[in-house]
Amino acid sequence: MARVLVLGYGNPLRSDDALGWRVAVELFRANASPDVLVLPCHQLTPDLAETASLVETVIFVDCSHKGEPGKILCEEVRSQSGPASFTHDLSPAALLALAAELFGVCPRAYMFTVCGECFDPGESFSPSVSSCIPGLKAMIRRQIEDALIDTVGRQKLVS
Repeated sequence: MARVLVLGYGNPLRSDDALGWRVAVELFRANASPDVLVLPCHQLTPDLAETASLVETVIFVDCSHKGEPGKILCEEVRSQSGPASFTHDLSPAALLALAAELFGVCPRAYMFTVCGECFDPGESFSPSVSSCIPGLKAMIRRQIEDALIDTVGRQKLVS
């Protein structure tokens, strides 16, 4: 059973928005560890809550409209607090909240975001996003390694 889940999401037909999806595809192809499950997806959907509840750590990968193009950000994601409304697509925090609500487990989670430049229809990245991909993948691999070393991954919410 996998201990780390990597969810890379975005629209593969919207230039820089494809970053999370495409990086997840590349990590999936290179992954040889049964401890790591990599899923490229178009968006975060409620059905991913169960998969997230089964692992110790979730790593989200996405591209953002905000910020300096090509800049890589990493932050810890906390479960959304308070009442949540769940629709066909979710934020990372809402996905964690749904995992906690339905399955009683909230994994540790991190969000890797790259600030994009072009979100027009297309299948190629802007130069600023393209140049940061090797560094982004290296950062994600380090986060995976750290998660596999860490034995205090997820917090049980119910017994």
